[in-house]
Amino acid sequence: MALVTGVVLRTIKAMLAEITVTSVVIWVVCLLLAVGVGWSRYEKRRTRDKFLRELIAMDPVRREKVLSRLRPEIAMDLRQQLMERFRISSIQSGR
Repeated sequence: MALVTGVVLRTIKAMLAEITVTSVVIWVVCLLLAVGVGWSRYEKRRTRDKFLRELIAMDPVRREKVLSRLRPEIAMDLRQQLMERFRISSIQSGR
């Protein structure tokens, strides 16, 4: 049993000896980049959801005016989100 434990410990020590400071720094940088990308995607989604809630609260004429000022592909995507998530058309009758 002691022989097996000794072999395992030597194997672990050999593996740890191959890990350099450069490797650790690279892994830390990669981790920070991944966290940054994930955070920015989260913030983008959160901002878009907040903007959609503001659009829902607007009256239809003002909503259409705001959407018409955006880039066409963004406006189309927001209209699609309004329809899919909230069943709201960007232009509604005067009801």
